[in-house]
Amino acid sequence: MPQETPELIQSPSMRISNMTVRVLHEYTGRGPTKARTTITGDLVVVVLQDTLLKAERTLVDAGDGEFVRELRRRFQSAMREDLVQGVEEVLERRVIAFMSDNHVDPDIAAEMFVLEPEAPAAA
Repeated sequence: MPQETPELIQSPSMRISNMTVRVLHEYTGRGPTKARTTITGDLVVVVLQDTLLKAERTLVDAGDGEFVRELRRRFQSAMREDLVQGVEEVLERRVIAFMSDNHVDPDIAAEMFVLEPEAPAAA
């Protein structure tokens, strides 16, 4: 039986991806099947795939994609605090901005975090 990778040896990107999937699952009842986090300077971007619930996919197929995007914006607003806190804990840096959006066809979402710039090293 495979063992879970301890958080201490997972990369920060992997820890943020796992945290994001876990938070989405807690709020919606189902998490995305794919997550990839990129950290560049003061920017953290999490790209998620296969995020929609079966009911949401049904609405998209019926032409109600804008309604589903609005519903997802509300979920993302509700999850904001937990997502920001998770990134801050992993990176030990303050998040100063959070943005989120969904695309329904194909089913892709992005969570973006802007970090407070690090203080320059003392000379």
